[in-house]
Amino acid sequence: MRKIVIIYITLCVSLGGLCSQNKTIKGRVIDNYLETLPYVTILINDTIVVGRTDLNGFFQISIPVFEKNILFRDIGIELTSIELADECNEVEVVMMLDGTYDFMSFKKIDKLRMKEFEKLPEIHKKAFDKGIFKTDNACYTQAFIPLYKKTQK
Repeated sequence: MRKIVIIYITLCVSLGGLCSQNKTIKGRVIDNYLETLPYVTILINDTIVVGRTDLNGFFQISIPVFEKNILFRDIGIELTSIELADECNEVEVVMMLDGTYDFMSFKKIDKLRMKEFEKLPEIHKKAFDKGIFKTDNACYTQAFIPLYKKTQK
């Protein structure tokens, strides 16, 4: 009986270690004018806060290995959603400033926002050239979050 209890405890501890594996992601967050963004909130699963950037826009977070989507949120900045590649441990993000669009439809606003969104890879490369980022290409894919969604009739 004693051997069974010891085996059971050993199995529980070893399997518990497998389920709680985390990976460390570090990086930097800037805006589309190459200015650092301090105190940006970093989330997973849309609600779980895993960290914040420091005063210079740097961060280091620990997330579960299976987690692929990360959200970056701040006041005056558009919500940024990225999907990590499997081997991605260094994340350098360019976030767009949030604008005010008066007397325009959501469709028109999304068209203007998409135009700015398409410039983000070019801004990332410019940040690398100026020494702000360490890599010239992002190891993640960034999703555009539209305001206007077509409804099916």
